[in-house]
Amino acid sequence: MPLPVLLGQFIIGLINGSFYALLGVGLAIIFGMLRIVHFAQGAFFMMGAFVAWMLLGYANINYWLALIIAPLLVAVIGLVLERTLIRRLYALDHIYSLLITFALAMMIESLFRNFFGSAGAPYAMPASLSGGQNLGFMFLPYYRLWVIFAATVCCAMTWLIIEKTSLGALLRAATEDPKLVQSFGVNVPRMIMLTYAAGVGLAALAGVLAAPMYSVYANMGSNIIINVFAIVVIGGMGSILGAIAGGFTLGVVEALTKLIYPQGSATVIFVVMIVVLLYRSKSPSNQAS
Repeated sequence: MPLPVLLGQFIIGLINGSFYALLGVGLAIIFGMLRIVHFAQGAFFMMGAFVAWMLLGYANINYWLALIIAPLLVAVIGLVLERTLIRRLYALDHIYSLLITFALAMMIESLFRNFFGSAGAPYAMPASLSGGQNLGFMFLPYYRLWVIFAATVCCAMTWLIIEKTSLGALLRAATEDPKLVQSFGVNVPRMIMLTYAAGVGLAALAGVLAAPMYSVYANMGSNIIINVFAIVVIGGMGSILGAIAGGFTLGVVEALTKLIYPQGSATVIFVVMIVVLLYRSKSPSNQAS
């Protein structure tokens, strides 16, 4: 296999992995902090793309402002949902959160499909990121380079906030022993609500980044969420660093599989997931427990 072709597929894998990583980090936050198996993450990804598209089409708000406004608007919707629905799931078994958030995803997708139809709507790429760079082995559009950069920075910042700051330590403590943290005067319900909003806001940010690359359509979230769940399982449910590493790595693995064995590209992520789960089940720590 020629090296230039492999390098080209590697970069394509990083681009797809950028979306996997952003969605996976949001999913890992919601599960790790709130213990919610959040199947609606893909619907918020789609919602972020649609909000950016509507801001441009109806309010003439450009891509750069939409990159800030759309995730915030979707996060506000997440606040309302957490207040009215999601917080009722915290004391229930994980299967209930999976089923209810799956139903929520179907409802959101159906709502957007009824209003905007099933056909994809184009979203214009920002003029400042038009064109690209000839790397010799491929022509790399500047926008795709921007997607890799933006996703990497956002994922790294999220990991740093959760793992390396006092706020992150407080969040982790609140999920482990909310009564103890609340006794110090911390409003734990509000903190949990904002954590959920941040998780869905990351999904919406990924949707805005994806909008200029793909058509904006109602099923765009359901087409990616299964892969994201597999990646989060591989990285470790609730592990932010695992979601980042798993997202980028499996994006590359998927892209290289399309080149070497195209028929297996749709299932390679799940093959890796099965192998990882089998390895973990046979590890000494699991056998000891």
